[in-house]
Amino acid sequence: MKVLITGASGQLGQEFQKLFEKEGIEYIPAGHGTLDITNLRILREFTKGKNISHIINCATYNAVDKAEEDWKTAYLVNGFGVRNLAIVANEIGAELVHYSTDYVFDGEKKSPYTIYDTPNPINKYGESKLLGERFCQMTQKYYLVRVSWVFGSGNINFPKKVLEWIKGKDVVRIADDEVSSPTYAVDLAYATYLLIKERAYGLYHITNTPASRYEWAEYILKKINFKDKIERAKRDEFKLPAKRPGYSVLNNFGLKETINFEMPSWQDATDRFLKELNLL
Repeated sequence: MKVLITGASGQLGQEFQKLFEKEGIEYIPAGHGTLDITNLRILREFTKGKNISHIINCATYNAVDKAEEDWKTAYLVNGFGVRNLAIVANEIGAELVHYSTDYVFDGEKKSPYTIYDTPNPINKYGESKLLGERFCQMTQKYYLVRVSWVFGSGNINFPKKVLEWIKGKDVVRIADDEVSSPTYAVDLAYATYLLIKERAYGLYHITNTPASRYEWAEYILKKINFKDKIERAKRDEFKLPAKRPGYSVLNNFGLKETINFEMPSWQDATDRFLKELNLL
């Protein structure tokens, strides 16, 4: 195995590097400053002669609200960047791992989405990720993984935002009508690695267990003894540019059946993350 990790400086990319160090797997970390996946010529040149067996794409444009206006950049990174990786993967005979999102769904189903369900995004970010899904499937050997609410080593994730919001505020208001599943980057990287070892190509949902934004924030604040600093709110109160699906829980069916590994609960994952931050 020799793995190219794109978006290597992000929270998932960092976890893959830690995992591969532990497993003794050779990898090439490539952040945005090192490799622009939206440029096919540069990507071809970068991979030339390196004997890469796997490409793990952790590069993403995930500014959900900004994507409403800056949709061309979102489409370029989340769509055409994946197309370029798929083309190169085919040319060098590499397996491709790519990550999509629960935001490819509209949230109207009101029960967990399976890999059988038909995507119907309601914002430009979701559209760009769906475009990436289609391009990913140009490859012969791909692992297409949908995730939601990813958190881990990095500055931009919901737990870090909650911990920032409470500074200098008497109370924070969090939506209780937005429900999905937190996904700890440590667990996500490990489950993906098991899929790669199994060579079980295809589409998967990989998340921890379901929670609302409020429920998750409340748990975090109780753990660090700030339990009186939170109030329930509704999504509509925040008037954000991009619409969000109200219920976008992903059903992991097919994952445990393939790799005999079940993703831990979001509470267990959150505890480990807070310990990683030295808050527990």
